[in-house]
Amino acid sequence: MVETKSSSHTHTDTSTKADSLAGVVSSSAAQEIYDVVVVGAGPIGLATAIGLRKRGIENLLVVDQTRTFRPIGQTVDLLPNGLQALKYLDSNAYEEVKKTGLGLLNSKQSNDQKTVESTQGEQPPKTSPQWAYKDLQGQIIQSTSLSFDDWFKDYGEGRVPISWYDLQTTLRQLLPQDRVKANHRCINVVNEPENGCVRIDCVADTRIEANPYAYWTEGQKHNDAQPQDSDIAPQELAPKSIRAKLIVAADGINSTVRRLLYTDSQYHDFARPEYSGFAAIFCMEIPEIAKELWTKLEEDFFQGSPIVTITNDEISGNYVCIKNIRIILFHRSTGGLAYIIHLALPLDSLQGKSESSLIDLALQELQQANFPDALKQLVRMSPPAKMQQRPYYIHHATISDSLQVSNTTDPNTEGDSAKIPPAWSVGRIVLVGDAAHGMPPFMAQGANQGFEDALAVAALIAKIAEENNWDDLQAIAKAFEKYEYLRRPLIAYVQQATLERSPYSSDKQWQEYNQQLYCRNFAQFIEALL
Repeated sequence: MVETKSSSHTHTDTSTKADSLAGVVSSSAAQEIYDVVVVGAGPIGLATAIGLRKRGIENLLVVDQTRTFRPIGQTVDLLPNGLQALKYLDSNAYEEVKKTGLGLLNSKQSNDQKTVESTQGEQPPKTSPQWAYKDLQGQIIQSTSLSFDDWFKDYGEGRVPISWYDLQTTLRQLLPQDRVKANHRCINVVNEPENGCVRIDCVADTRIEANPYAYWTEGQKHNDAQPQDSDIAPQELAPKSIRAKLIVAADGINSTVRRLLYTDSQYHDFARPEYSGFAAIFCMEIPEIAKELWTKLEEDFFQGSPIVTITNDEISGNYVCIKNIRIILFHRSTGGLAYIIHLALPLDSLQGKSESSLIDLALQELQQANFPDALKQLVRMSPPAKMQQRPYYIHHATISDSLQVSNTTDPNTEGDSAKIPPAWSVGRIVLVGDAAHGMPPFMAQGANQGFEDALAVAALIAKIAEENNWDDLQAIAKAFEKYEYLRRPLIAYVQQATLERSPYSSDKQWQEYNQQLYCRNFAQFIEALL
């Protein structure tokens, strides 16, 4: 066992064995050793690989458990910090993503305008569409431009909305086809010091294993997860070993690599994500809405905007008292409306709910919070078949109040160290994106912070390669500790803002948050890394 120490964490280089495959996967077979293997072919894993290739590291591979790349996920808001990180990773990737996202946005806005005109008549031209954030009386609390140019003017970089799948596809097409492998589900991670590498054991699996932490579910009929264990014999799973000098785990909030690293360690409480206390109820579309209700929603809330958030937050002078419920309404290109309700709920209040029960739950919460009748009427019109729900999970970057270590305890004991979130690296393995610090999407920072991680890790691995430190475990540990040292404080700040929604409490807080997130100097950040 190899122990790696940093100033704030002590952790063990863990080898996790899959007993059912012990006789099938040979650790001694002669095989190519990659410089880097990225686990996870989502946008963050792909961006990391693109950044590494840009810096001369060609001997890499990206693997993902999905059987085939398919349209999943919702819209991702790429904001100035994420776009700047992507630009520093690879300017070509930045341009391609921007072109794809803005091209789709222009088409959508044109369709949205036609939809509004078909129901409300021709609208006066507006310089830029706005996303309004309003109280229950329709009074504006905050308003954010949806224009790339407006964001660029304020922060030196724009805003690009793009679907998760389009983002993934755009980035995947920038890598050679043979460098990205689907249908590789990681089941085992083993340190092989004798070979100067880490071995990942994968299977090509025909089963669909539900992920309760990261996806929308459509009521009770889709809530039953595929069991972890299966009657399928090991030889039928086609196990395959892949070796690499370094592993970048970008496999999402339900990270298999993270789970394998920490389940049997003193950090077992942090192996899986924790429920954040917040959840979402989503209606994908209400296709037909009575003209009277549509007019009421337009006059009281939309007022020409394509999207609006309505909250029970209360305005008091220059400050806003933050509450726990908000509903996001937006136009569909087909002519209907859709909504997402974000609310604080016990986890068991969502589990096992049918689609119709989700509507009842949403109405109950809106009623208790005194939401206007027009919004409750809209929710009552929701087609049950269009209802989904999603609990939001988190990997905390800092110690939560409930886990604070007492001053009277010995911080060197295993029991107390288990209360401290583990480091984002173990030996030759480093976690990035949601695998390290996944959080709810309220501030739209999941992908953006992931791109910042990708930039940091790509730059540091490139330095390891430049100095030929592939076999220097101390240099590798130092590099990953620096990544964490520079990134963890910002992540903690973003997570706090996400859970407390503190930037919405006043104009001053909002401006300070935007300054912290969007006005940092990335050239200085890279200089600090290297």
